Amino acid sequence: MDELFSISHILGFAALSFIITMAWTPALEHFLFKYRLGKQIRTEGVPIFAKLHRKKEGTPTMGGILIWGTTLVLALLFWWLAKIAPDTIFGKLNFLSRGQTLLPLGALVASALVGLIDDLLGVFKIGPKGGGLQLRHRLLIYTIIAAFGAWWFFWKLEWDLIHIPFVGDFNIGWWYIPLFVFILVATAFSVNEADGLDGLAGGVLLVAFGAFAVIAFTQGRMDLAVFCGVIIGALLAFLWFNIHPARFFMGDTGAMPLGITLGIMAMLTNAFLLLPLIGFILVLESGSVILQILSKKIIGRKIFLSAPLHHHLEAKGWPETKVTERFWIIAGVTAAAGLILVLVEKIV
Repeated sequence: MDELFSISHILGFAALSFIITMAWTPALEHFLFKYRLGKQIRTEGVPIFAKLHRKKEGTPTMGGILIWGTTLVLALLFWWLAKIAPDTIFGKLNFLSRGQTLLPLGALVASALVGLIDDLLGVFKIGPKGGGLQLRHRLLIYTIIAAFGAWWFFWKLEWDLIHIPFVGDFNIGWWYIPLFVFILVATAFSVNEADGLDGLAGGVLLVAFGAFAVIAFTQGRMDLAVFCGVIIGALLAFLWFNIHPARFFMGDTGAMPLGITLGIMAMLTNAFLLLPLIGFILVLESGSVILQILSKKIIGRKIFLSAPLHHHLEAKGWPETKVTERFWIIAGVTAAAGLILVLVEKIV
């Protein structure tokens, strides 16, 4: 019965999150269109990208508000209900806890606000070349957020343990801090790279958070599993409007914080070594960008027609929907492979 309650708890919150997000999406969409908060398409240095996506200029961005906004409201609402009525069903439904979900929720909101500011600067063409925050500034800000998370893990939760599948657990001391920062920043920027086609990042994140919801459930981390469920429900509603042709884009206020949060999920479940497999598409996307940069610097020529990889495939003639849907399939297969490893290790 406890397991059935736990499963219904997770699925119920996912459904509730989906319904709430769907309900307030028209209001956000109206606001974004009314004030013309549309995406600006870069043209300098990226001629292929500009040619492929010129028609998307002006499409509203900042749709990621739907995801983190719904997650924040539900977490605070049920925490408050549990406070005023702890002996009722609300006491059992609260999923905001210091040891599991306070840090990912805080990191989600903090990085979302940074991304929101960056999106607004881009919309109003403020900053160098009218593109919002420069890469080094974004890198610094998200590194600070990740460093705070590392401090929370190391000092507040007294956590320096890493798990190597089929080998065992190891305490690595203060080395845990730079490892934590690297995982979070790398995941955040990888999600940002994948957020280039209608529905691409949303679908890949949906699969990844689904995998970590299962991992958290198998570890008995129910608050974390429910938290993932809330994000999954909001992502499903977001995708309803973001699939091709997208009504609005996720923006940095969605991509960066969801990447940060995904990294925290990997660390909280001690499954960060499986993150490259569960989030294989994210690795593929960011890896293609790194290879492109190194190739141009070392041999003076490009490997890909355009980077990240999804733009290269577009330039080769693949329709946008084909790229997105095939990447979704790959994401599903690799995430399933990651879950198989988790379950097999528990069995053996």
